[in-house]
Amino acid sequence: PLPPQVPFQPASSRQVSHTLALLQGRAGKTVDLGSGDGRLVVEAHRQGLRPAVGYELNPWLLGLSKYRAWKAGYHGKVSFLKKDLWKVNLSDCHNVIVFLAPSVKPPLATKLLAELPDEARVVAGRFPFPFWTPTSTLGQGLDQVWAYDMKEVRRAVQK
Repeated sequence: PLPPQVPFQPASSRQVSHTLALLQGRAGKTVDLGSGDGRLVVEAHRQGLRPAVGYELNPWLLGLSKYRAWKAGYHGKVSFLKKDLWKVNLSDCHNVIVFLAPSVKPPLATKLLAELPDEARVVAGRFPFPFWTPTSTLGQGLDQVWAYDMKEVRRAVQK
């Protein structure tokens, strides 16, 4: 089957700041699944989350992401890869950013549960994961983001 298509809609400055606030003080590899124009990856690197990697299939958005990183002085310091998020192994990721459509969330939840370590945190923007209870949330309306700590998600799923 074809992977669900997700239209590009750039994250607002509030969504970016809320997302990074929920990742503040964390360490480890940070990835943005469907990284769009790269603004979240660049800001994650700026705030000390390293390595910071974006996965995006759209070649135009990849080009824009790389330009954004170059303009910020991070050329070679952040990575933007043309890879299908369904084929990427996430077992070494500790921070995962997901700004994807609701239709993608249920199958993605299965992938994240199977691959992420217990210490991982997933931050979702625009739409929460429908069957998970967030550890914390920040913002309201379109600017709201939800954080899920995988250890807590697994505990709730097992009940």
